[in-house]
Amino acid sequence: MKAFRRFTVRVPLPTELSHLVTLARNLRWVWHAPTQDLFASVDPALWEQTGDPLQMLADISPERIAELAADAAFTDRLAAVHEDLVHYISEPRWFGDYADALPAEDVAPQAIAYFSMEFGISEVLPIYSGGLGILAGDHLKAASDLGLPLIGVGLFYRSGYFHQSLSRDGWQVERYPVNDPTSLPLTLLTDDGAPVVVTVSMPGGRTLTAQVWVATVGRIPLLLLDADVPSNDEELRNVTDRLYGGDQDHRIKQEILLGVGGVRAVREYVRIGDRPEPTVFHMNEGHAGFLGVERIRELVSSDQGLDFDSAEAVVRASNIFTTHTPVPAGIDRFPSDMVRHYLDADENGTSRLLPGLSAETVLDLGDEADPGVFNMAHMGFRLGQRSNGVSQLHGEVSRKMFSALWPGFDADEVPIGAVTNGVHGPTWTARLWQDLMPGDGSAAARAAADLSTDQIWQVRASLRAGLVEEVRSRSHASGRDRGFTDAELGWTADIFDPAALTIGFARRAATYKRLTLMLRDPERMRRILTDPERPVQLVIAGKAHPADDGGKALIQQVVRFTEDPEMRDRIVFLPDYDISMARHIYAGCDVWLNNPVRPMEACGTSGMKSALNGGLNLSILDGWWDEMADGENGWAIPSAEGVTDEHRRDDLEAEALYSLLEESVIPLFYNRNPAGIPERWVEMVRHTVSRLGPKVQAARMVRDYTTALYGPAARQYASIVADDHAAAHDLAAYRHLLDRAWGSVQIVGIDETGAAESRSADSPVSLTLTAHVELGELRPDQVSVQALVGRIADDGEIIDPDVAPMAPLGTADPSGRTLFAATIVPDRSGRHGYTARVLPRHAQLSDDAELGLVRYPVGTAADAGPGSTEAVLVPGMP
Repeated sequence: MKAFRRFTVRVPLPTELSHLVTLARNLRWVWHAPTQDLFASVDPALWEQTGDPLQMLADISPERIAELAADAAFTDRLAAVHEDLVHYISEPRWFGDYADALPAEDVAPQAIAYFSMEFGISEVLPIYSGGLGILAGDHLKAASDLGLPLIGVGLFYRSGYFHQSLSRDGWQVERYPVNDPTSLPLTLLTDDGAPVVVTVSMPGGRTLTAQVWVATVGRIPLLLLDADVPSNDEELRNVTDRLYGGDQDHRIKQEILLGVGGVRAVREYVRIGDRPEPTVFHMNEGHAGFLGVERIRELVSSDQGLDFDSAEAVVRASNIFTTHTPVPAGIDRFPSDMVRHYLDADENGTSRLLPGLSAETVLDLGDEADPGVFNMAHMGFRLGQRSNGVSQLHGEVSRKMFSALWPGFDADEVPIGAVTNGVHGPTWTARLWQDLMPGDGSAAARAAADLSTDQIWQVRASLRAGLVEEVRSRSHASGRDRGFTDAELGWTADIFDPAALTIGFARRAATYKRLTLMLRDPERMRRILTDPERPVQLVIAGKAHPADDGGKALIQQVVRFTEDPEMRDRIVFLPDYDISMARHIYAGCDVWLNNPVRPMEACGTSGMKSALNGGLNLSILDGWWDEMADGENGWAIPSAEGVTDEHRRDDLEAEALYSLLEESVIPLFYNRNPAGIPERWVEMVRHTVSRLGPKVQAARMVRDYTTALYGPAARQYASIVADDHAAAHDLAAYRHLLDRAWGSVQIVGIDETGAAESRSADSPVSLTLTAHVELGELRPDQVSVQALVGRIADDGEIIDPDVAPMAPLGTADPSGRTLFAATIVPDRSGRHGYTARVLPRHAQLSDDAELGLVRYPVGTAADAGPGSTEAVLVPGMP
């Protein structure tokens, strides 16, 4: 019979071994090799079996515990590793140096709250599904290493994300685990011994209650809200049952709990520990968007009693929003009526979920073109003064995709930046490389440059051989899980060749990632894999969303291809892709294949992890690879972006992939010197680990977030709350003024002087523009007037205009309009045009386009961008 509920009993360890529990409960062991080695020495067989310190300590025999307690050498080693953890947690690190170096008038974040729907820290804490969660986990680890005062906030899923297996005919089957928090590296948040709970109002007078588990990730606390408590009814207990497992109604309750309940959990956590309140809040995707309106509710309901607009100004100043999707279909969009239902307005229109706030005002924050839809990404952008994509190309794509939020601005002016993702080196770099290249990214890079060709090749060969053993073991286990007998699986003992070129493809089985592009021409792929002189082997892994039958069909197609008796020792699909499997694949593959439909890959960090281990990327120029490919760290698969027929495009790009393999990749790997080493290949490996390695580190990513986003947001927050929120009140009043007066703002005309006189001269053109601006109720110092000058296209659009501020002349024209002027000296030849525009101006605005308000000259198509006038020729240029 099966247990109704599980729980874990832990017998206290002897005093001599008590530090083992401390080390096991701090997830720094996930990336700290000396701690892993210590646990491995406790019971090598159990450690190999579990890889989980807490489980191992629960299963270890009393005799072995007594033996270890009496072993002075072991207890001395334990004390040293524990002391190292104490120093790691307490000693100053990079963030301290960053904060100390700031100017006296500047301020560093006193704490940062980082919200994400999932966190991939380790396979022992299975509350992640894929790339977003792994990225969030690496963010916490790097923040810990750098000493950032960051607090992670997420949900604890009792069934986590599914385990994947295959049916006998190769169809994906999902099995959900049972996560017992008492057996995981979690501690219940308590106050004077009583569990802390946060509550969120639900329609119908119900209350959603959640307890809070705390995972310790090095120096970083990760708060995980858990709705599986007795005070909730069955429906509400199931709010945190599965990650991405329910319908939209289930999903919105999760996101309300994450955003609203998460802020309340942070407040409790800092209160109990007397810790600094966060001055920066980071929304890792739109799932956490409700944190913004909860923060507004706090300020409206607080002793300060701010009005909505002043509170919104405070929240915007200190909120950061990161978007991870390059396609509209990837955005969380809920029916407006569903959101209205959960906002639960009373007879006065005030939300019961967010007391003090108008339900309709909150709904406006998620407004989009479809009036029946509430867009979580739009709310994130509207409540985050700073926002970013996750690669340079994705930032560009995002500026175009969300440009409608900033009408009148060209896409390149949309205020969405980019911080390219990174991966946590100590987690993803194999121990063989770490032993040869100790230290951080730059130190490891220097060490890599000094390694001999033979050393590098031996590491690659050893890692490839380790992957082959993993492939054989997992292939046999998968076959048994599918119902095959040992007699039928004897072939798995000899599949794959430790000396053959090994290619990896492991990622979510989404359609745009094109899992089956490699099979576009099955016979050609067969010839590539089975070449007797230059064999190639391919490791494939990935999960499809439980509701994505299209993704499951792609997996089945691959599985059926791998089951051909002539192919099965050269290509394999490994089910249940997770962190533990990923480490082997990233380390062992010589080449990492990535062939998404460009530009639909926001970043894609799997190739980064392979690169840390000397894997060469073979990828479409998408995501991170678009900015970091240099011709020496892999190969770029040409993209047929101009082809609108998707089948034709797949044919062309598959042909490019096959050609690169046959003509470049495979010959280079098998071109050996007399010692059997592919020297040119090894030099590309050296270049990858030494030059690319430091760029893909999560430490670089978190430093970029700190200097470009966290630091400026903290400074803005300090400014806007100073003097009893004076700047927030002033900004709110200014926005009210704009609401009332912006419709009257006009550029009635632009005068030019200087251009005609210079057109035939040898001296540079000096063009003075004077704009006649009707300001209505606004003062000259409340607007920014700009001249835009540049070469023009045939349709009159200005190409990459130079922008110059226009200063008020202090006078008016005969009609009473304010005059603004600027002198322009174009430095490029050709046909030029100019225009001018008026923008809001306030000290608390971080970008000209922030409010999405702009006025161009009367009579121009303001929404279509700048207009142009007669060409201005630049003398001295052809």
